[in-house]
Amino acid sequence: MGGCFSKPKPEKEVDGLSPNGKASPFADCRPNGALGHGSDDDSTPLPLYNKPRDYVEASVCHVKDLENGQMREVDLGSGRALLIKEHGEFSAMAHKCPHYGAPLVKGVLSKGHVRCPWHGACFNIATGDLEDFPGLDSLPTFQVRVEKDKVIIRANKQALQSQKRSKPMARCSAVINSSTGFSHVLIIGSGPAGLVCAETLRQEGFTDRIVMCTKDRHPPYDRPKLSKSLESTAEQLRLRSMEFLQDHDIELLVDKEAVAIDVKTRSVTFEDGLRMEYKKLFIATGSKPKPMVYNGKEVRNVFHLRTPEDANSIARLASNKNAVIVGTSYVGMEVAAALTDKAHSVSIIGIESVPFKKALGEKVGKAIMKLFEVNRVKFYMLNEVSEMIGQHGQLKEVVLKSGKVLRADVCVIGAGSVPATGFLKQSGIHMDSRGFITVNKMMQTSADGVFAGGDVVVFPFPPRHNKKVNIPHWQMAHVHGRVAALSMMGRPADLKTVPYFWSAMFGKTIRYAGYGDGFDDVIIQGDLDELRFVAFYTRGEEVVAVASMNYDPIVSRVAEVLGSGKTIRKRDVETGDISWLIDKGSQ
Repeated sequence: MGGCFSKPKPEKEVDGLSPNGKASPFADCRPNGALGHGSDDDSTPLPLYNKPRDYVEASVCHVKDLENGQMREVDLGSGRALLIKEHGEFSAMAHKCPHYGAPLVKGVLSKGHVRCPWHGACFNIATGDLEDFPGLDSLPTFQVRVEKDKVIIRANKQALQSQKRSKPMARCSAVINSSTGFSHVLIIGSGPAGLVCAETLRQEGFTDRIVMCTKDRHPPYDRPKLSKSLESTAEQLRLRSMEFLQDHDIELLVDKEAVAIDVKTRSVTFEDGLRMEYKKLFIATGSKPKPMVYNGKEVRNVFHLRTPEDANSIARLASNKNAVIVGTSYVGMEVAAALTDKAHSVSIIGIESVPFKKALGEKVGKAIMKLFEVNRVKFYMLNEVSEMIGQHGQLKEVVLKSGKVLRADVCVIGAGSVPATGFLKQSGIHMDSRGFITVNKMMQTSADGVFAGGDVVVFPFPPRHNKKVNIPHWQMAHVHGRVAALSMMGRPADLKTVPYFWSAMFGKTIRYAGYGDGFDDVIIQGDLDELRFVAFYTRGEEVVAVASMNYDPIVSRVAEVLGSGKTIRKRDVETGDISWLIDKGSQ
């Protein structure tokens, strides 16, 4: 299955913890300079950084060292920057994606933005602004000028070190008593959809009250990391600190679970009896574990991974013990991978014949299954749990419907999820037969003033002729939050993004872009046995999605092509020559 292209050297992804979001002082960075013209990025400096010693200036290359469409990571002495040349103009900005620190030089440069090679976030090369998700922060930009054929960058030292900035945000101008049971915007859920909605409102100049409620006990944190980094604390995973939220007048109420919505009185009732009225409501409650039927539900040490405390308990209980994972969802498989170097044994129970068969196809699923088996994970496929047996109340055995009995000290159930919308049943808000909230392209529900986004919704998806779909990706939830916020402010925006997903196991990352639901063929280039491959998912004669391992930045390249509205034909990828998709723009 070898294709006619050289295999790029795999980039070792350091799956670092998401940075804590402190307000950055570089929100007013000026645009980059053009070739032969120095931009005056100091014309409106922030007073704190108005001293020459706060800046560094360096000649980084000859003017002819970069061709149009190329990028280079350069050293300024006090830090590194990304130098870009497009349409004869140079620009410079931070070199790391603020999401997980990916080297942007290995990303995709196209039409005035750079797309991250790891997870697909996009940044405007003139302003550094985040244009597509995931992530919350933008990039600082630096002044570029050309003197005597030398390219010179002038950069703020602290910006070079921080490698990120927050967009400017408005403050709340209304005089609010925090005990007042009314909020102009009430957000239920503090995941990426809810958080991005709140931040977008402030970035767009919204000056009324914003209250965000969550049944979680923590400020917003990076939930996808839970299954990959079981020993991480909520503080290590947090996306925004309480100080950040307070600084931008985003009120966060933790341990607040919504139990009912009355769309006539525009009010939400919470489990503790609190009732809050709203002018606009955004529902982003995410998903919850799919119910499972088995005997022995009272047995302890059986987990659904929902919180950092769950993850920490799983890691602790599995140490040198027997761990059983029920379900071959991404979460289940990631937990299994994370436990292999801690547990005495790891077993996975799945109802399919091969993990990920429906999402990635049988061939890719088998290759990933082999990776797990090499790492001493045992599979019990085409099977289900019949009973959990305990001793002194604690799990000791998992009995399968086949009759097989597995020794188990801890069990993690990762058998899929359903939308967390049970509290909406009497609300009158329209949901489909599976419990998903139906929204239009502006994220509006059937109820006036009520919006929804993230895992709980089905929404019209333009690449599928506006068919209503559910795409429960972390990245997609960010997009929904932004679209909903703009809609609330009367500035409807198109839902213009390419779904992007990733999963990490044994130090290897699967990247996926597009919407492959209902694919009828998989075209594989590269080497599945070596786990260095690209899989193109097709419907009819059209490529609708792509997955890869160790072929960066091909998934971001395909996302860029699909995002531009172009169609990739099946015949374009069947030949084996996909060199047109391999990025040659970085040095």
